[in-house]
Amino acid sequence: MTAPIALQAVTANDLMDGDVVYLASGDCWSRHLTEAALASTPEEAAHLLASAMPQEHLVVGPYLIDVNRTANGQLEPTHYRERIRTLGPSNRPDLGRQAEMPAAQRQESADVSL
Repeated sequence: MTAPIALQAVTANDLMDGDVVYLASGDCWSRHLTEAALASTPEEAAHLLASAMPQEHLVVGPYLIDVNRTANGQLEPTHYRERIRTLGPSNRPDLGRQAEMPAAQRQESADVSL
């Protein structure tokens, strides 16, 4: 039996517009982490990444990221770099996906411990 690992998802950049995308079910790409296919074992993670690799006509540089579930059940990347990629520039909350969030939620997202 394989030991469980932290949840992982595959991320990449959309080939046409450069936006951050996540591999979702059915080998489709989504701009929303909430739709990402998740792996909880090394074998599942390897399978997800292998599914992403032949899609060079759609995405650039697919790789695995660690994610976790917050207390309210939302998915979020565990590493600060990936949080920035997911939300947008850390010095301009009025830009990127974070600009679409209510102000109170933007503040919660900005409170990242290093």
